[in-house]
Amino acid sequence: MADKPMKPDDERHGKVPILIDGQKIHAPRGSLLGSQLRTLTNPPIGADRDLWLDVEGDLDDLVEDTEVVELRPQMRFFTVPKVINPGSSDRC
Repeated sequence: MADKPMKPDDERHGKVPILIDGQKIHAPRGSLLGSQLRTLTNPPIGADRDLWLDVEGDLDDLVEDTEVVELRPQMRFFTVPKVINPGSSDRC
C-alpha cells in the first residue's frame, strides 16, 4: 500500500498523519511522549498493551511512556499485549 502525501489542510493546522493499529490519526506536529501517543486513539491504548514503532528495514522500537517521539508523516505504530501466555488453555 502506497503512503499518501500529507494533505494541505493537515499542514495548515499543524497536524501530522500517523497510523496506530491501522487507524489514521491526525497528531499534533512536533514531538510527543509515548504516554501522549497512547491517548490519541479512541479508546486510548490501555496499560495492558505495549506500543511499538514500525521501523522499516530494521527491528521495531518499543515506545516507552516517558520516551519522546519526534513525529513525521506516515509513521506507523502498533500495539501488542504486554503479557503473552503461550500454551494456556481453559481445558483441564
